[in-house]
Amino acid sequence: MTRAFTTVRWPLAAAAALLLALAAAFAPGAGAGPSTVSTVDVVGSGTLSWKRVAVHAQPTRESKIVAVLREFRPDFSPQYVLALSQVRHPKTENPTWYRISVPGRPNGRTGWVPAGAVELRPVRKRLVVDRSERRFEFWDGDRLVRSGKVAVGAPGAETPTGLFYVQSKFTPAAEILGAYAFETSAYSKLSDWPGGGIVGVHGTPQPWLLGQAVSHGCVRLHNDDVRWLRSRMPAGTPIKIVR
Repeated sequence: MTRAFTTVRWPLAAAAALLLALAAAFAPGAGAGPSTVSTVDVVGSGTLSWKRVAVHAQPTRESKIVAVLREFRPDFSPQYVLALSQVRHPKTENPTWYRISVPGRPNGRTGWVPAGAVELRPVRKRLVVDRSERRFEFWDGDRLVRSGKVAVGAPGAETPTGLFYVQSKFTPAAEILGAYAFETSAYSKLSDWPGGGIVGVHGTPQPWLLGQAVSHGCVRLHNDDVRWLRSRMPAGTPIKIVR
């Protein structure tokens, strides 16, 4: 008995698409999202809608005031805040208070502001800096979109760890800050920043020092990387620095 065999002919485009899908499925790390280290859990970031905002120790107006923020900074740029958590009204479920990251010394301060005092937007993007690996990762949701080498603070002027955010951004006049610079809410003992103290994320005229602990607390990136971040990392973007 003779058996008949039927040959199935796939269109070239469909066959190519199948091969690409199989390659992606079995590629190393396929389907892996961000690790816990790369994850940032925040409510959102935004600007102040009141001229003067008292930051409270607890989500009540009667609690101690731990800081006062103003709608505009001394350079007349908007004051941004990063909201870490919230309290909702028991009936309407609308936010009534936000717990925010308070910029300035000491690092890591938080406090509560009335929900009406801020205008928030959701946050998807974030910069993660690994101090020990001396590398950065820029994430958009679950997607890693860029990474590279950094230089961090030297012994005695270590880059602080914690969750911070971009306060402002600009093209620096000082050559030491490279092609572009981001001012963060973090502070160090020293820094390359004009006036000192503030931890910046900026470029460098000395790319051969990337991958080393040589700065005064700032995070230095290659000028190509910091130029790339310029249009993708707005004020309010979270910056997570880990050991």
